[in-house]
Amino acid sequence: MILLDTDHLNILQIGRGPRYARLAARMDASADRHFATTVVTFEEHMRGWLAEIRRKTDVVDQIEPYNQLIALIRFYQAWEVFGIDVDLANQFRELRKQRVRIGTMDLKIASIALSRSATLLTANRRDFDQVPGLMFENWCD
Repeated sequence: MILLDTDHLNILQIGRGPRYARLAARMDASADRHFATTVVTFEEHMRGWLAEIRRKTDVVDQIEPYNQLIALIRFYQAWEVFGIDVDLANQFRELRKQRVRIGTMDLKIASIALSRSATLLTANRRDFDQVPGLMFENWCD
């Protein structure tokens, strides 16, 4: 299974440009056709658009962010999204005990990838390199 981190999913959602072309080509050529993402990635995207809506004081200015929020929901409907469960919580706690010091959201994503024996697609090598046993690749660069 291949799990997409927020940065790779952003590129797919935009749907154009050289990074999109590289990622789409790698996905098309991949022997592993089981692509998924996480509820944590969905949360990160949602928080971004909700923050944008809150920043706009005039409802007319909120129209576009609300439209983007609807587009986001539609985009995620086509994806298998893995949530948080007891195995993940245990994996997360174990990584904290091992003193893996990365952001909470990234650690949750890493925990989901580890608990599913998935390869994580991410450009965030600096943080995810700290997670023991995590398999990850960057298909955009």
